Parts: sequence; C-alpha cells; structure tokens
Amino acid sequence: MTNAHDIIIKPIVTEKSMSEMSDKKYTFVVAKNTNKTEVKKAVESIFGVKVEKVNTINYDGKKKRMGKHEGTTASYSKAVVKLTADSKEIEFFAGV
Repeated sequence: MTNAHDIIIKPIVTEKSMSEMSDKKYTFVVAKNTNKTEVKKAVESIFGVKVEKVNTINYDGKKKRMGKHEGTTASYSKAVVKLTADSKEIEFFAGV
C-alpha cells in the first residue's frame, strides 16, 4: 500500500485511549496487511509528527447469532502509536 490514508483507517476514541493521550499514545484502526514500519511512516506523513514506537494488535471477528442466522463481526487490526517526547500532539485529537 502506497497511500498513507489507506493504511490509517480511523482513530479509536475510548476512555482508555483518551487517558493514554497524556503519555503521547494514540490509537488507530489500521489495514490488516500492514506492518509497524508502514504504520509509522503513515502517521508521520499524515500528522507531521515523529513516532517513537508502534504496537499492533490483531482482533478476530466474534461469532454472533440473530435468531437462526449465524455470522461473524468484522476482524480488524489496531495500532497504538507512541510519539517522541519533543514532538507536538496530534491536532485531530485536541478537541475531543
């Protein structure tokens, strides 16, 4: 994937992710077939910050039933990005 906006799908806004912003950690849903270096380059190019560390987590879809119909929820990959101490915060999260 060459486009940075194809790698970073959306931010995750939860109580835990908002509390981690004080430690300069930001959480995103990313494309499943990307690796940590691609996520790092995408965040640096989109938001103009320096990334120190990237942790990725893969989630499998859960089985769900609705009456006699059975299916699964979507599987996704999550990335927790830690910024360097001298980089500014991401402005996208500033008003949240």
